[in-house]
Amino acid sequence: MGKKYLKALLAIQRNEMTEYVVYKKLAAMVEEKNAKVLSQIAEAEKSHALYWQKKTGIEVKPDMRKVFLRVILAKMLGMTFVLKLMERNEGTGSRHYAKLSEIFPEAKKIGEEEELHEKSLLNMLDEEKLRYVGSIVLGLNDALVELTGALAGFTLALRDAKLISIAGLVTGVSAAFSMAASNYLASKAEGEKHPWKAALYTGGAYMLTVLLMILPYLLLSNSFVSLGVMIFVVIGIIGLFNYYISVAKDMDFKERFFEMSLISLGVATFSFCLGWVLKIFFGVDG
Repeated sequence: MGKKYLKALLAIQRNEMTEYVVYKKLAAMVEEKNAKVLSQIAEAEKSHALYWQKKTGIEVKPDMRKVFLRVILAKMLGMTFVLKLMERNEGTGSRHYAKLSEIFPEAKKIGEEEELHEKSLLNMLDEEKLRYVGSIVLGLNDALVELTGALAGFTLALRDAKLISIAGLVTGVSAAFSMAASNYLASKAEGEKHPWKAALYTGGAYMLTVLLMILPYLLLSNSFVSLGVMIFVVIGIIGLFNYYISVAKDMDFKERFFEMSLISLGVATFSFCLGWVLKIFFGVDG
């Protein structure tokens, strides 16, 4: 076996062992149903690692840095997101198998079988964050559209960062409770088992978005600079959220990102212009 193939084989062998440890650790963190799914994936990873170990004759240790980072991400962003991210970025049916198939024909078949096996198991995963993703989208989207427009209008009408932050906070908090209550009633009417959870996800997403958008007005004295920073915050929130959804739910990132961005920024532009027109119409100086 040449050095080129040995290096590729050791890389994939280490990746298999790393994913085996990740899946085992995640299995210990979740409920029985998901733990069973993860344990099955872990055993598949281990068996492939041992198979390649027979070919190399070298025992390879897992990358514990990657294990640590993935476990932390799973705790913060959810298990399904991390598993889908692993599948997308470093799936074992990857370029390593393509290289190895030149000398080990069975490598291609193993890669294809493992990829199909992982996808079928990942589709069985049931995670609360994804069950209530509709409620999160509702809260996040409404906060972005409504408060972006409100803050843009307040910026031109009031021009005082502290006043704008107070007005925005009152508007945002009131709207968050209103959205949560509305979603609770809607979920209950539709027969949702835990309507209060849907309400919490909606209200929580709305409130967090409000706080992030108002932060520039609390930290900066110039209201127009604050508006510019707030716009960047909005784009950042839209980008991060849609990346999360595109990975976890296998959706198109670009289409969702541009759609939400255009809606939010369009409303902000309209509100800013409305504030300017009303300011002139009523002869308000400032």
